[in-house]
Amino acid sequence: MKLHGYFRSSAAYRVRIALNLKGLGAEHLPHHLRKGEQCAPSYLAINPQGLVPALEDDVGGVLTQSVAIIEWLDETHPNPPLLPKDPLRRAKVRAFALAIACDTHPVQNLKVLARLRELGLPEEKVQDWAAWVNREGLSACETLIKAEPGPFCFGDAPTLADLCLVPQLGNARRFGVDVSAYPRLLQAEAAAKALPAFADAAPEKQPDAE
Repeated sequence: MKLHGYFRSSAAYRVRIALNLKGLGAEHLPHHLRKGEQCAPSYLAINPQGLVPALEDDVGGVLTQSVAIIEWLDETHPNPPLLPKDPLRRAKVRAFALAIACDTHPVQNLKVLARLRELGLPEEKVQDWAAWVNREGLSACETLIKAEPGPFCFGDAPTLADLCLVPQLGNARRFGVDVSAYPRLLQAEAAAKALPAFADAAPEKQPDAE
């Protein structure tokens, strides 16, 4: 398999964690987002959205969108499972993950922030926007799992929820958010980061890290 990504991309970070948890190897192909390498014609032929990650399987298939990739990995390599078997619990894990992957991360990603700058917002306002988005999303996520047993987001093993949470907390810190306001999320993060699969997927551990 080939994983197209970027060390600082939280979406690619999610997929790296999933690959590690499943014990799967992949060739990592970096595309420097700040240099616009994701917009090169050769990469757009792989992912027309010009986003990372994209995963090429061993028979030439291409998957895009991190949550779709992770669910495919979970269906094709079911151990350890990243989604509960119980339909209600499964939906709750998905809802938490999508609160981050659909409603928080995309609104503060590089593409959106670049557009805000193009529209003339001063850098201070751009950073304030990103911090606000993270606070809004993480506050909701804190409430979603406040009553859930730990130490992970949904119990005693990592799920898709944890794969989305850990990278997003990293984003929040980069934008100056005081994450101490989210003790339940920090509990889940600490449990996750104690696992080699999460630690080895961290941005600073990647060969393309700057």
